[in-house]
Amino acid sequence: MAELVGIAESIAREAGALLRDFYRRGVATEYKGDVDLVTEADRASEALIVARLKAALPAHGVYGEEGARSGLDNEFRWYIDPLDGTTNFAHGFPAFCVVLGCERRAAGLAAEEDGEMVAGVIYDPLRDEMFSAERGGGAFLNGVPIHVSKAKLLQESLIATGFPSHKRHRSPNVHFYQEFTLRSHGVRRAGSAALDLAYVACGRLDAFWEFKLNPWDTSAGYLLVEEAGGTITHFDGGKFTLDSREVFASNGLIHAEMQQLFENMFAGRHLEPIPTPAEFAARRVAEG
Repeated sequence: MAELVGIAESIAREAGALLRDFYRRGVATEYKGDVDLVTEADRASEALIVARLKAALPAHGVYGEEGARSGLDNEFRWYIDPLDGTTNFAHGFPAFCVVLGCERRAAGLAAEEDGEMVAGVIYDPLRDEMFSAERGGGAFLNGVPIHVSKAKLLQESLIATGFPSHKRHRSPNVHFYQEFTLRSHGVRRAGSAALDLAYVACGRLDAFWEFKLNPWDTSAGYLLVEEAGGTITHFDGGKFTLDSREVFASNGLIHAEMQQLFENMFAGRHLEPIPTPAEFAARRVAEG
C-alpha cells in the first residue's frame, strides 16, 4: 500500500502543477448542469491522472468525476477528483485540490457493496500540502504524521460544512448551519469537501458535515480521517459508505454531541436553548 501512496503522490503533484499553471493563466468555464461548473483544467487534470495511473497500474480501474470509467470490476479501483473546488478555482479563490483514493474490492463483492479504502492522497497545489494515508499505516501531511484534534466540546470547536451546487433551494443545510454556528466557535464553508476532510484529519477542523457528496469527493478523506484517529459516519452514526449522501466526520470526541443535534433537528424536536457566554464558561470549567 505504501507503493500505491507513492505512485498517487507523484501523479497528484504532476496534476497539481498543471492546475497551478491553469490557475495563473485563467481558464474558460462552462456549465455541466444548471449551476455546476467545469473547466478545461478539470478535464486536462483528469486526462493526465488517468494516463499516469494506466501506465503505472494497468490492472487497476478508474472512476473519475469528469467521466473516466474503466476496469470497474477489477480488484483495485481509483476514485479521482481532478479538481475539487472547481467553483473556487474558476473565481480565483485559492482553495482547491487533487484527490485520488484507492479502493480494494474482494472477489465476489456485490456491485452495491463497498470494498476497503486502502490508499489515498489529497494535494493542495497552491500550498504544496500533500495529505496521504494508507490502511493501517497512519495519515501524513508532507511526510509528517497527523492526528485529529483533542477538542472535547462542540462549543470550543471549529467545524465546517458545504452546500450542494445543484438543487440548493431543496437543501436543509442552512438550518443546520445556523444552529451549529451558534453552538460552536464557528462554521467554515471553504468550498472543497476533500480539503475539509483533510483538515479534520490534521486537527485544523474538529468536524465536518455535508449532504450530497460523491465517492470522488470523500474516498481519500474517509481514509485520512480514520487513519488520523477520527470518526466518519452518517448523520445518525451509521457506517459511512462511499455512495453516502451524508458525510459526518469528526475528531471522535464531539461526535456524540453533534449526532444528538442532528437527530433532534431531523426529528423536529425542541432544541435546548443556546448557552449564554457564562454558561459556556461554566461548562468548559466543568469538563476540565
